[in-house]
Amino acid sequence: MIREVLQYPDPRLAVECEDITEITDEIRQLAADMAETMYRQDGIGLAAPQVGEHCRLIVVDVSGPEKREALMTFVNPRLELTGEKIDSEEGCLSVPGGYRATVTRSDTVRLTARDLDGNEVCMDVDGLLAVCLQHEVDHLKGTLFIDHISRLKRTLYDSRVKKMQKNAPRPMPTAAARPRTGAR
Repeated sequence: MIREVLQYPDPRLAVECEDITEITDEIRQLAADMAETMYRQDGIGLAAPQVGEHCRLIVVDVSGPEKREALMTFVNPRLELTGEKIDSEEGCLSVPGGYRATVTRSDTVRLTARDLDGNEVCMDVDGLLAVCLQHEVDHLKGTLFIDHISRLKRTLYDSRVKKMQKNAPRPMPTAAARPRTGAR
């Protein structure tokens, strides 16, 4: 099932997530929904809070968005930053307007997590996967990549978002929500 991807400045994106204590069929279904949503949006990663669920679950596939051959799902991921700092240009499915910015990340990380069968996962990764994991794990802490940019760039972006919201078409009120005119 395709899920709605929350958009900044939705306050639910700033909530820190809770650990998953049991991997249930509901968690497996959430992971499947997240993967389907990520692929539909041409993303390479998605975290549970981006679809309104505040649990520590991420899906990533850095073979995408074209190939979609390497889906990985991680429950309760934790990262140890092990490499040197690099600059990475990032975007996000939850950051409207196609905004991209340069963020400083570690070029290698050690990931510890569980898979959907409850098996422990420990991986040393680098390159795009390392950057993607840092980006998605940030979401689990209530952090967006725009929280890492300079104050000036953030202020300019926030102004752009306000303008987009102001110019967005507003839905027509339903009959029940329309103000009544005249007496009955």
